[in-house]
Amino acid sequence: LSNINQTMDSNMTIVRPAYFIIMGFSGIPYINYYYFFLLVLYIMSVAENGIVMALICLDQSLKTPKYIAVFNLAFVDVLGNSALVPKVIDTFWFNNKYISYSNCLTYEFFNFLTLTMQSLNLVVLSFDRLVAITFPLRYQIIVSLKNMFSLVASLWIFSILGNLIAVGLLTRLSYCRSVVINSYFCDHGPLYKLACNDNQPNVIFAILLTTVILWVPLLFILITYMCIGAALAKIAKAKDRMKAFKTCSAHIMLVTIYYLPILVTFSFEAKMSRNTRIINMSLAAVLPPALNPLIYVLQTQEIKKSLKKVFKRIRQSRIAVHAANY
Repeated sequence: LSNINQTMDSNMTIVRPAYFIIMGFSGIPYINYYYFFLLVLYIMSVAENGIVMALICLDQSLKTPKYIAVFNLAFVDVLGNSALVPKVIDTFWFNNKYISYSNCLTYEFFNFLTLTMQSLNLVVLSFDRLVAITFPLRYQIIVSLKNMFSLVASLWIFSILGNLIAVGLLTRLSYCRSVVINSYFCDHGPLYKLACNDNQPNVIFAILLTTVILWVPLLFILITYMCIGAALAKIAKAKDRMKAFKTCSAHIMLVTIYYLPILVTFSFEAKMSRNTRIINMSLAAVLPPALNPLIYVLQTQEIKKSLKKVFKRIRQSRIAVHAANY
């Protein structure tokens, strides 16, 4: 390794490279078309989530606990894609595969922070639907604006602290063999596997964090929908059951889009080639933020009504301007 910075610990020498090399894909023809596809998804996600956040801010009828969680999901989607996609384009499309040690750790922190919050946001939305359907008379008390703000803030604090610990544990690792990261960004697993000293604390914390931010939320969501299903079964009229279920349809689609690619990758990772794994995980990171706003626009009546109001105001303002000119 060239240009290696060495810092002395009390017991050992920690070797920190000046840079890492992100290898990413290998030998895929016409791969630039895939980078262009990611860029299109990124532009879509920023525009769509921006519209959703603007609607929630401007429309008083959307200032409800549920839409605090929706706004937070849109914000996290924009933040996550903005942290990931431009750097991926710069790394592979423009062949800037070298990244400094400190920038790599920062890159990893923000990517995993947003992935954590995406998962926990789905838990918040499932909790909202559970209370709305199983305890409708107590919904305003249990899921108040104050409680929702507190819950979302708590999840941000938890996510930040958890990912800071994960990054902090990386700083104790010594990189004296290789600086090549076999992923499409500064991925946590490939990073600690490069270490030539004891990485057991990193392995343990990675398993713990993955369980807390992925498997526990998924289990909670599944239990939530079992409870919702039991509550819906008690409703006598099929029409009322379907009406109540439709309020959950958008969230079910979000959960499927987010968790399915991740579950497929975890289940078949040993049989996947590096290129297949990277494509699957990059789509899992970029595709949900582009589709989430479309799902909410198409599936929720409140957003549809808000959009109609906006279009009506625009039409009326154009008519007023046209009349003033004549």
